Amino acid sequence: MASSYTDKLEGWLRPHGNAADAEAMAAYMRNQFLFLGIRNPQRVALTKQFWKENGFPKGEEGVCVAEELWALPEREFAYTALLLLTQLRKEMGERHIEVLERMVVTQSWWDSVDTIADHLIGYHLQKYPELIPAYVDKWLASGNMWLQRTAILFQLKYKQRTDVELLYRVIRQMADSQEFFIRKAIGWALREYSKTDAAAVRSFVAETELSPLSVKEALKVMQRKAAQEM
Repeated sequence: MASSYTDKLEGWLRPHGNAADAEAMAAYMRNQFLFLGIRNPQRVALTKQFWKENGFPKGEEGVCVAEELWALPEREFAYTALLLLTQLRKEMGERHIEVLERMVVTQSWWDSVDTIADHLIGYHLQKYPELIPAYVDKWLASGNMWLQRTAILFQLKYKQRTDVELLYRVIRQMADSQEFFIRKAIGWALREYSKTDAAAVRSFVAETELSPLSVKEALKVMQRKAAQEM
């Protein structure tokens, strides 16, 4: 049974749905999820207005509200849960990694997993770096594509704080994956790190057997800069 706060927020958002937009949004996501039909800017504005009028659920209450929103069928509630957790991430304790992990493996698709990996788990593991060894190895060994993608992507915003040895180890371990979302993630992670150390990424790509998609994605920024300098 959901809390009264979650029920009230659900009731606040539902009337703003649009059937035509819902159909188009569902089609964009390959009809894997139901939608209310509330576009992102409107949904964010509505949620912030709700917080202004009803208060913001902090700490453990906020995490519980996010989990209750996550359990609702329409995708906008999952997006609202992620917006809430992004606001709460400084307050989240070490054990909340399990909440984030559960969200990666339920209602999984790139739109949710990438936000969790980059904005939430990435932040959480910087705050609690002692969790990194056990969880990254667990995710890699899980056989779950979305946990494996998370292991590749969680350092996206780390820049000079990137554990390069770990990044390369994770990529080597997943390099022979046939999954599009894994190959794309490898290229994305390398592309982001190339903005910090282009030479290191260039060398790694040259000496590592990667899929053509991973290589293409990894080199995009460097190739664009080279073209601009010509």
